Amino acid sequence: MRVAKSKPHAGHRRFTAVLIAVLTAMGLVGTAVGAGTAEAAAYKDYWIDACGMPTNGAFGNKSMAPGKVKVQTWKRAGNRRTVILLDGMRARYDRSGWDIETNARRLADQGVNVVMPVGGPASWYTDWDAPSNFNGQKKRYKWGCVIDKRVVPMLKRNGFKSKGGKYAIMGLSMGGGAALTHAAQRRDLYYAAGSLSGYLFLSAPGMRTALRLSMLDVSPQPWNIDAMWGPPWSPRWTQNDPFMLINRMRGLKVYVGAGNGLFGRYNYPQNVVDDLFKGTPLELLAFTQAKAFEAAAFVQGQPLMTHYANGTHAWGYWQDMLWNAKRRGFFN
Repeated sequence: MRVAKSKPHAGHRRFTAVLIAVLTAMGLVGTAVGAGTAEAAAYKDYWIDACGMPTNGAFGNKSMAPGKVKVQTWKRAGNRRTVILLDGMRARYDRSGWDIETNARRLADQGVNVVMPVGGPASWYTDWDAPSNFNGQKKRYKWGCVIDKRVVPMLKRNGFKSKGGKYAIMGLSMGGGAALTHAAQRRDLYYAAGSLSGYLFLSAPGMRTALRLSMLDVSPQPWNIDAMWGPPWSPRWTQNDPFMLINRMRGLKVYVGAGNGLFGRYNYPQNVVDDLFKGTPLELLAFTQAKAFEAAAFVQGQPLMTHYANGTHAWGYWQDMLWNAKRRGFFN
């Protein structure tokens, strides 16, 4: 005997239709369905010309692509924004710290393509005057050339969309001040710049000595900071000081974030000693520099998007700052 299947009552169908319409209007159904059906971001490595500077084979390591810089990217069709993320002082040659330590790649699933240049420890992402003779560097760093004249054109050629043909650039620690400097110096390439725990007042009393000491402790150590922008009296120091470039940032969207040096949610018991003797002092310096930069920007009429949090010089806090910037419309 065949059992007839019951048909949904018309009233039930109407109720379901009304419920779906209401939820869709509220954005609930759209979010759930979109999350399951939207095209996922695609990952791809690009190898770009290194402008003649040393690559990961410069200090005896076998280079995967001599004369080339690796750039990690996450891109999704329909994204209209792209951000270049710069690493910190101890950048590695195989992967960006942003990729290893954070979920920054997920920005690509939320409308912002992600680009991570790889390498450049202690480089400050700038063009150096000479090779670092302290550690036997064979050729001088030329990260200014790589970021502005190689990475950006590569993005344009490969359809990485952004705002009016300009990109966002953001960095942490060493890369924070570098991001603001690149954007201020090349307004034709960038519409937004962000610094997370960056050093933004390089001309401050004692700052050059502090940087000199910090670069003696970066592998392959030690680095000769005089090979970067010359001796302390060289004009290149002020030319690359974000504090001195505020007047060139008008119309640029600027984000500045820093912690207060106190232990927070990402300070784990096994890292207490390192956090106490490195993370706290480094973040206190970044915090005071950010405040000085904020005050100078206010005087000069340059609006900033700022975020000050409880925390030390650590990846977890930088990840939080990145998403804070996203929520507040930094990439719009």
